[in-house]
Amino acid sequence: MADPFGFMKYPRVNNPIRPVAERIKDFEEMENVLSVEERRKQAARCMNCGVPHCHAGQFYSGGRAVSGCPNDNLIPEWNDLIYREEDKHAFERLTLTNPLPEFTGLVCPAPCEVACNEALNGKGITIRNNERYIIETAYANGWVKESGIPLHRNGIKVAVVGSGPAGLACAWRLNQLGYDVTVYERDDHPGGLTMYGIPNMKLPKEIVARRVRIMEEVGVKFVLNTEVGVDVSGDELKREYQRIVLAIGARQARDLNVPGRELEGVRLAVDYLTDATKSVLKNGTKASKELEGKKVMVIGGGDTGNDCIATAIRQGAADVKQLEITRRPPSKRPADNPWPQWPRVAKTGYGQEEANELFEGVLTQYETTAVGFEGVDGHVSSVTTCHAQLFKPVPGTEEKHPVDLVLLAMGFTGAQKQFLDEFGVTEVNDDYTTNDEKVYVAGDARRGPSLVIWGIHEGRMAAEKVNEACKAAAHAE
Repeated sequence: MADPFGFMKYPRVNNPIRPVAERIKDFEEMENVLSVEERRKQAARCMNCGVPHCHAGQFYSGGRAVSGCPNDNLIPEWNDLIYREEDKHAFERLTLTNPLPEFTGLVCPAPCEVACNEALNGKGITIRNNERYIIETAYANGWVKESGIPLHRNGIKVAVVGSGPAGLACAWRLNQLGYDVTVYERDDHPGGLTMYGIPNMKLPKEIVARRVRIMEEVGVKFVLNTEVGVDVSGDELKREYQRIVLAIGARQARDLNVPGRELEGVRLAVDYLTDATKSVLKNGTKASKELEGKKVMVIGGGDTGNDCIATAIRQGAADVKQLEITRRPPSKRPADNPWPQWPRVAKTGYGQEEANELFEGVLTQYETTAVGFEGVDGHVSSVTTCHAQLFKPVPGTEEKHPVDLVLLAMGFTGAQKQFLDEFGVTEVNDDYTTNDEKVYVAGDARRGPSLVIWGIHEGRMAAEKVNEACKAAAHAE
């Protein structure tokens, strides 16, 4: 696809990231964009590779990431169309499979890029950046709204519970197919993870709000500040809607049951990030002083932990440290982790990069966990850490560290069971159906915590399953 010699003519150029000293002064987006001319050169690097591993093969094998994008994205096709200056056609090909590319174009870790054939001996194609170019061009030209208007309405009402990536993708596709869709969200803004789980500097909230506005303009309704099981019952929704899709995410956070957990200042990361985003929405994107002079400990080494580090820095923290219970990954691929598998190597996230530049000492302590907290007047004042082997503390290795805020960023365990119980769901199937023919489950609520692109894929496929079932029911009548 594209220029078969492009990868030899042009070096890889990523969208530039603002320097640390500049970007920590605010919560504004970190990433700048390349010129259109340079973007077409980057698209031209897509090879005529025959077997495009960027979207070929199974995503998981034996529990390990194997190859490429799990969403069937037609990556070589829209790279070729960017190169040929056929941007609208590129948008049409991209959104055949991904209805929310503005999200993945900013926050996806891009397994497609490391599985790219050019990445075998090079650096891969800038697929994520190219994807973002397509959707921003589409918004600028009005193509997004145009693509979301259904040809006709079928009069069938569907409720989508949850407005994260899976819920939004499901609602968008169902609306395209002519269903009357209402999305229920317990928070005060739609977006789920994309609104309150990812900081503004990674995913500006105006981008989320823009998508919601377009969805409302093409007919999707949003009911906010409404928790199913509290403000409206599952039975009420079953009476009002012919089908219900539960896209409630996997918001059951993994906690740390150690002495002192009840102290003020020991917080779940998701709650902390939510409050930080609400502050940005209320007060603007300028860096704040909420944590000025404070010492912060982040427990957990994944993306959420990285987001907590970056957020604490922008809130003026005097020092940030991180605990990770696993062993430090190797700097190079091990022999049992060949291309095109996702590389199990050490990486430095944007928040870690900022902390390494700002603070003295080692940021991340690997094979280390917290075994207790102590406080003064009910507020945490120190954390006791311990060396860990095979995820268990090693007695006799305890150390005490002064701290003002502890953030538990240890991931999530799954969907909050009370929401499934509210609808009488006892069985969730691989095809998104449940033991109740009216109720479907999609996204992290079905498969567990995963990537944004998995949520989008699940939402889209659940919408197709609902459409298939409704057509079959109509035919049977």
